[in-house]
Amino acid sequence: MSVKIRLARVGRRNVSRFRVVAIDGRTQRDGKFLEVIGTYNPQATPKQFTLNSDRIAYWMEKGAEVSETVHNLLKQDRFFEKLEGKKKGLSLENMTLERLPERKRKPKNTGKKNKEEASKPATA
Repeated sequence: MSVKIRLARVGRRNVSRFRVVAIDGRTQRDGKFLEVIGTYNPQATPKQFTLNSDRIAYWMEKGAEVSETVHNLLKQDRFFEKLEGKKKGLSLENMTLERLPERKRKPKNTGKKNKEEASKPATA
């Protein structure tokens, strides 16, 4: 059984919220999971998430694969740096690692410019 750490959707239509779960890789996205290890709210500004680092480390030691989105959340929370410091014997109080700010993205292209250009006749 390959365990994956990924998102499972909860919440109603147009109000997406997710749980970070450890789940068998063969099950559906919202199927039966092994354990809830966090939450993620992408609609909040800035995006809110909570992660149980101890349980994520436990599942990763057991060979769980992490999805791309959860991996990005772990990087933002500096999970890998904390895990490395913990292996070296440092305490979390000594490391003073704060969560990284949300990365800025370019606004989506609405396509208005492309539609205007397509409606104009080509002049050659």
